[in-house]
This record gives sequence, C-alpha cells and structure tokens, in this order.
Amino acid sequence: MSKIKLYQVDAFTSTLFSGNPAAVCVLDSWIDERLMQNIGTENNLAETAFLVPHGQDYEIRWFTPSVEVDLCGHATLASAFVLFNVLGYNDDEIRFYSCRSGLLTVRKRDDLLMMDFPTDDLQLLSEENNAQIEKCIGLKPIETYKGKTDYITVIETESDLKHLQPDLNEVSKLKGRGLVVTAKGDDVDFVSRFFAPQTGIPEDPVTGSSHTSLLPLWSKKLNKNTFVARQLSKRGGQLFCEFKGDRCLIGGNAKLYLTGEISI
Repeated sequence: MSKIKLYQVDAFTSTLFSGNPAAVCVLDSWIDERLMQNIGTENNLAETAFLVPHGQDYEIRWFTPSVEVDLCGHATLASAFVLFNVLGYNDDEIRFYSCRSGLLTVRKRDDLLMMDFPTDDLQLLSEENNAQIEKCIGLKPIETYKGKTDYITVIETESDLKHLQPDLNEVSKLKGRGLVVTAKGDDVDFVSRFFAPQTGIPEDPVTGSSHTSLLPLWSKKLNKNTFVARQLSKRGGQLFCEFKGDRCLIGGNAKLYLTGEISI
C-alpha cells in the first residue's frame, strides 16, 4: 500500500470555513490519470490539485469530482500556500507549469498570494444567446460573452445577483465549463457567482480562474486596472486583482484546514 500526502486549504479567505476549499496532493512523479480522477471524485471538493516537482518548479493538474479542467485559480492558490507555509518553499515566487494553460506563477505580496494568469479572450454574443442565458438565470442579461471555457453574463445589480436562483438544468446545457454571472458591486468594484453543474460543481464558492474573464470586462466598464472583487456564494470570498493586458494578477489569502494521507 502506498500513501499520498493530502492537504485541504480554504482559499480566498483569511478565516476557516469560508472561501473555497481545495485539496492539494504533492506527488514524487505522475500517477495514472484515472487514479487522479478517482481521488478528485472521492475528495468531492470543487477541485483537487496534483503537483509534481520539476527542479525548483512544479507541474500542476486540476480535477473536479467529474473531470480534469484547463485552469483552476483557488486550487493553485491553495497549492502555493501549502508549498510556502507547510513545505518550506524558500523563494518569493513559485512557477507552476500546466500542460493546458502554460506558465502560472504565484508570488508573495505582503500577506497576499498573487497569481499571474493569462487573460481570457472574450467574444460578445448575440441576443439569441442572451435568450438562452435568460432561461438559465430567470433575468434578462445586459450582455453575454463567451471566453475560452465559460459564459460570462452581466446583470443590473448586486442585489439581483445575491437573490439569483439559476435553473441548473438549463445551465448544464451550455457548451462550456460553466456560467459566470456578474454585476457592479455596492462596496467593492464588482461581484460574481459561478455555476458549473456540467463539470460537477452546482455553485463554486470562489473561482479564481473566472477572474481572467472578469478583469478585462470590468477594466473597460470601470476604466481602471486594480480591483477588489467579491464572490457572493454562501461561503463567500474576496479577491484582490490587477489587470495587466495579456496577464491578470489574482490574489487572496488562504488557511490550512487539514493534513492527511490517502492510502492507495
């Protein structure tokens, strides 16, 4: 029997039992893909990250309970937190390599961990697509975009977003990873929620990767490049972001919840 060390971290929060929980498994070398998916399913968290050291850097992959995904922000933040704060990584920046998303770095900035991710490319969709999104959320959107993996729709107010009760069956019909719904914030720059039943996540507590789509959108709307954002899930989370053209800096805090071992 072999054992895999597992860490569970609440990301994008400075207090336990909020933010987005992620599992982090640090491996010596890659294990079978089916086994990684089974572990992701058994953990039953929005994401499980797997890391393999490559010199001073790390390769990284992410699994939901049902699929491998191209990019995950909160599990990358959780991975960096484990390396910096538990495993004693002694530089100020960690370089992660993803076979699906390229180079991703995480750097310490005061008490925050700042992720450097590629900016998404957004395509404004037609009124026909807005009608499809209206079926999903029960509100007429202002506008809807399609990014590399997600649909992003803008609605009128933060209050509308807080009280939104989407039809997850309709959301599951969208041909993408999921649906981001966003509005201008009342006391932060913008707010969002993320629904992805088609990838095993009815509502994600805090979604770092969706902000690679949200930052270019809100940079144009608000004519600014630095943001405080909030995700309005039940657990909630806060993000500190900077839009840098082809890259997005997405930062937050994290807290270690548990350390354990998986017996295989």
